Amino acid sequence: MSISEETRIKLMGAGLNMIQQALSIFDRDLRLSVSNRRYQEMFELPDHLVQPGAEFEQTIRHLVSRGEYGQVDDEAEAVRVRVEAARAFVPHYMERERANGRWISVEGAPLPQGGWVTVYTDITEVKLQERLLQAHSEELSGEVLAYTRRLAQTNRALAASNAALEQAKRELTEMEARTRLTTEMMPAHIAHLDRNLRYTFSNRRLSSVFPGLPQNIVGLTVREVMGAVYDKIGLWLDRALQGENSVHEFTHDESGRRIRLSLTPDQVDDGPINGIYVMSMDVTEETQARATLAQTRKRELAAQLSSGLAHDFGNLLTIILGLQGQLARRAPLPPEIAQIANSTIAAARRGGVLLERIATISGHREMHPQPTNLAALLDDLQVMARPSLPASIRLNVTLCDELPLLMLDQGALQDSLLNLILNARDALGTSTGEITLSGRRVSDTWLELRVEDTGTGFSDMALDKGLDPFFTTKGGEGSGLGLAMVYDQITLSGGTVRLANRAAGGGEVTLRLPFKPAAPIITTDAPELVLLVEDTVAIRESVREMLCALGHSVIEAASHDEAMGLLDLPGLGLVLSDINLVGAGSGLDLLRACRMQGMTRLHLMTALPKGDPLHREAAKEFPVLAKPFTLHELRAALENIA
Repeated sequence: MSISEETRIKLMGAGLNMIQQALSIFDRDLRLSVSNRRYQEMFELPDHLVQPGAEFEQTIRHLVSRGEYGQVDDEAEAVRVRVEAARAFVPHYMERERANGRWISVEGAPLPQGGWVTVYTDITEVKLQERLLQAHSEELSGEVLAYTRRLAQTNRALAASNAALEQAKRELTEMEARTRLTTEMMPAHIAHLDRNLRYTFSNRRLSSVFPGLPQNIVGLTVREVMGAVYDKIGLWLDRALQGENSVHEFTHDESGRRIRLSLTPDQVDDGPINGIYVMSMDVTEETQARATLAQTRKRELAAQLSSGLAHDFGNLLTIILGLQGQLARRAPLPPEIAQIANSTIAAARRGGVLLERIATISGHREMHPQPTNLAALLDDLQVMARPSLPASIRLNVTLCDELPLLMLDQGALQDSLLNLILNARDALGTSTGEITLSGRRVSDTWLELRVEDTGTGFSDMALDKGLDPFFTTKGGEGSGLGLAMVYDQITLSGGTVRLANRAAGGGEVTLRLPFKPAAPIITTDAPELVLLVEDTVAIRESVREMLCALGHSVIEAASHDEAMGLLDLPGLGLVLSDINLVGAGSGLDLLRACRMQGMTRLHLMTALPKGDPLHREAAKEFPVLAKPFTLHELRAALENIA
C-alpha cells in the first residue's frame, strides 16, 4: 500500500524534529523548503518565518534587527551582504558567538537541484571546555592550543564534507539505477562508445536486435563485438566522431533483419567529442509494412492510369476481332489474305490476354493468408509444373527445414513460383538442364524460397530492369509482365524479390516472405450439435467432414423447410447454412427464424460475390463465410461467432 504525499511529509517532519541540531533547507529562489523545530527554537523565530516559502531575506532582516550578528551600523547593508553571499553560495563551515553569549557552528552544503542545507550546532559547552583547558593548562604553549583548535575545526569541516559526499554518492547511485532501468525497458539496444569505439555502457538488448551476439560487452570494441557488421557501420561511426548526427538502415545478413541505427556524438555545446551514443532497433516488421503500403499505392495509381485505357483498348480489340472474323469467314480468300486475317485475329487475342494481365497487376487485390503446410504446397506445385516441362529438364524441389504451419497466401505464392519455374524453362529452351526450387527459414524473420536454373543466366540489363512491367527478353513472344506480377504479389505480402546469377552459371530468383507461424488449431472444449443446411450434396459432404474433424456432431438438411423442422432438436447449438437454398425460403430466412427462437450461434456461407445484393444484405445481420474455404478458415469462423 503506497503512502500519501501528506503522510510522507509528516513522517519526514517528525524525523527532522528528533535531530538535536537546528536544520534549514532553502531552495534556489532563497525560499525556505524545510526546517525543524530546533531551528525555530534556537533563533526564536516567529511562526511565519518557519513556514515553507518564507523568504531568506526576511529571516536575515529579522535576525539583524534583533542583534543576532552583533551591533551593525547599517542594517540594510548587513542584510544585503548576507543575501548576496547566499546567492553565490559555496560550501562552508564556521563558528560564531551569538548576541546571547552562546556559541554555534554553522555547516552549509549545496544541493544538486539548487539551494542549500544548513546545520546549526550549539557548541557552547565545547567552547567552555576549551577555555577551562586553556586556563588550567598554562604549561601548554600557545602553538599547541592553536593547533588543537585548528585540528578540531578541520575535523568538523572534514566530517561535514564527508557527509555531503555521501549524500552526493547516494543521489548519483539512484540516478544511475533509474537511467539503467529506463534503458532496459526500451525495445532497442542503447549503448555508449568512447573515442576508441570501446563500449563504456550497454543495456541488455543487443542479442534481441542482433541474434547471436553477446550481452556483456562493456570494455570491448565495436569491431570485437559486431564482427562483420562493423564493415557496414564503421564509416558512419567515424563520421559521428567528427560531430555528425545520423540515422541509417541496413540489413543484418545473418538474421535477415532490418536494423535502424541512430548515432549521436557525445558533445556538450562546443566542447570536445567524448564518444558516441548508439541506439539500434529491429524495424523488420515496419519495413515489411512500408513495402506493402508502397506497393498498394503503386497499384492504385496504376489502376487509375490503366483503367480507362484498358476499357477503350478492349473495345477496339473487340471491333478488330469482329471485323477480322467476318473477313476470315468469307470464302474463298486468297492464301495471303487469309494468312493476314488469321495473324490479325491471333494478335488481337494476344492483346486481350495482355489486357487481362494488366488488370491483374494493377487492379485491386486482397491478400488471403491462411495456415499453410509449405511441404504440401510444394508437392502440389510439382504436380502442376511437371507436365509443362520437357523431358530434357529435371525439376528438383527441396525444403531445408521442418517448418510449422505458416500464414501464406497460397494462391499468390503458387502463381509466383509456377511463373518462375516456367521462366526458367524458357531460359533453358531445348537444352538439357535442371530447375531447383528450395526453401529455408532465415532466423525467425524470413521464409526464403529460391528458384535456380542451369541456363545462361540474366543479362546485365535483365538484372537491372527484370522486375519492371513490360520488360522482356523474349521479343514478341513475351508480355514483360511475368516477373512484374511475381514482384507485385510478393511485395504486397511484405516480402522482397532479388534477381542474381549463379556462380556456376544460370540464373536465380530469391523470394523472401515474412516468417509468420500460424496459431495452433484449438479444438472446442465441448463438441456441439450442428445443423448443416446445404442443397448441393458434394458440398454438404465436404463441410460435414470438416465439422466432424473439429469434433462436432452434424445433422443435415437440404432445404429451408427441412431445416425448419429440425430446429426443436434437443442440444442443437449451431446452425450453418448456405444463403441460396432450393425451395421458397433462403438461408437468410432460416437464420432469421432461428434468431426469433432465441438461438445465437448462427452462421452463413455462400459462393456469391461480396457485391451481390443478397450477400450484402445477409452480411449486415449474420457472419458470412465465403466459399470455398479450408478447415482452418471454418474453425476460425465458428470460433469468432459472438
